[in-house]
Amino acid sequence: MAFRKRNVALGGSTSNAAAAPASKPEGAPGVKPSPFTSHPVTSTGSSSLDSLLGGHGGLSLGSSLFIEESGMTDYGGALLSYYAAEGLCQGHTIHLVGMGDHWIRELPGVAAQKSSSRREQSPADEEKMKIAWRYERLGQAGERALPIRQPPGQTSIPQEEVPFCHTFDLTKRLTLPKDAKINHIQISRDAQPFDPILQSLSRSLSTSPPNTIHRLIIPSILSPGLYPPHACIPQNFLRILHNLRALLRQHHTKLTAMLTLPLELYPRSQGLVRWAELLSDGVLELTPFPHRMDAYTEAAKPNEEQPQGMVKVHKVPIDTERGEGGAGAGNSMGEDLAFTVSRRKFAIKPFSLPPMEGDQEAQAQKEGAEKPAGNAVGKLSGKDLEF
Repeated sequence: MAFRKRNVALGGSTSNAAAAPASKPEGAPGVKPSPFTSHPVTSTGSSSLDSLLGGHGGLSLGSSLFIEESGMTDYGGALLSYYAAEGLCQGHTIHLVGMGDHWIRELPGVAAQKSSSRREQSPADEEKMKIAWRYERLGQAGERALPIRQPPGQTSIPQEEVPFCHTFDLTKRLTLPKDAKINHIQISRDAQPFDPILQSLSRSLSTSPPNTIHRLIIPSILSPGLYPPHACIPQNFLRILHNLRALLRQHHTKLTAMLTLPLELYPRSQGLVRWAELLSDGVLELTPFPHRMDAYTEAAKPNEEQPQGMVKVHKVPIDTERGEGGAGAGNSMGEDLAFTVSRRKFAIKPFSLPPMEGDQEAQAQKEGAEKPAGNAVGKLSGKDLEF
């Protein structure tokens, strides 16, 4: 009788099977597989924005997010600050274009976590929770649970894990780690203003370890205060987007990018902006409200914050040929979305106008007039069914 070793792939050598997982970013901090396609994703720093990106729970590695904003506000800059702060908390390499150290010093700090009920429990209760957790893995009807397979070289599961998405407070300032990796890239005034960005990014990607995650941040691209006038020429602007797309595809396990564009200077009706949207993996548009909504404030709940504007999702990153974008539980792609910037978070949620107060009174009067007296049940006529 012939015997063979277990856990050995048929028709393949042991050395190839052991060397295959080395190229995957499973050991990289702040990275988890997508629940839909198992592609590695990283957080943008906002949990509501993570849930909006095609249902992947984050921004897929090897993809870019293009944020457009109308008006004179800078809500897109708040998303960039969350994106950069999350990368520094996870130990990622930050590539910042056109901004100095003052932009890094203004990043929001991590909000103080409230004490959980588990810490306030007695040692006896904690022991009961541990025992219940052990039996919970057995399943129902005496079912036997499969053992958790450990990665090679790891003997136990770490007890304290870094959260995938941190909660930030805009009133606080982020304390930079001692080993923070920040690459400041200056904008050139030469004929090719975007060449230093590509050269510095390519050099850092080629010399960094395989499990290092890189985040490229370009605030207010093509803004006259940061870029020379010839930067908006299609030969220059579209060239960097083409090259950036190539770098994202080449380093699809370690690079993400986020850019912002002011629509007041470059509206979406221009072909230059439409080409930029085609070359980007995800496109969001922020439209701030021009004034406060008094009707919404009066009808809102006491603890509910007033939204500052609308969010339009023009494009989401697609990782497979089947799409797999926007499907799943909690999908809000077909609804009107609004964003709210508070001192603790940047939240995106479905938006709907509250009913008018006058209409409610008229409806109540009509229902009271048509309600039959006593317990008698009135019969509906054809006139009542007409709209």
